[in-house]
Amino acid sequence: MKTPIFVSFDFDNDRRLKDFIIQQARRPDSPFEVIDHSLKEAAPEMSWEAKAYRAIGRAKVVLVMVGPQTHRAPGVLKEIKMARDQGKKVVQIIGYRDGNYTPVKDAGQLYRWNWENLRKILS
Repeated sequence: MKTPIFVSFDFDNDRRLKDFIIQQARRPDSPFEVIDHSLKEAAPEMSWEAKAYRAIGRAKVVLVMVGPQTHRAPGVLKEIKMARDQGKKVVQIIGYRDGNYTPVKDAGQLYRWNWENLRKILS
C-alpha cells in the first residue's frame, strides 16, 4: 500500500516541482502516491481553503517542495497550518540542486531531494 501524500509548493514560482514529484510517484517502486497537490487557483479564498483542508485530510504526509521563495509563499504557509491542525506529518524537500534554501517555518525537517530520502520519509 502506497502512502498518500499532499504536495505543497510555491504555486507562483515552483509549479514544475509538483510535476517532478508526480513523475516519481508513478515509478513502480515508489512507496507513495500523490493524492492531491497545492490548490491555489483563481477561486474565492474561502473555497480554496476548504478544498485544501479536505485534501490534506486525505493525506498521511504533507510534502513541502522548497524553492527559493517557498518560505514566504502564503498558500504554503496556510497549507502547513492546516496540516498541523489535523495532526499530519509534514516534511520538506529541497526542490533544486543548487542554491541556499530557507526552511519553511513549522514544516518539519528539510531534506535533500534524492530517491533514498523520498523512500525513507514517505514510506
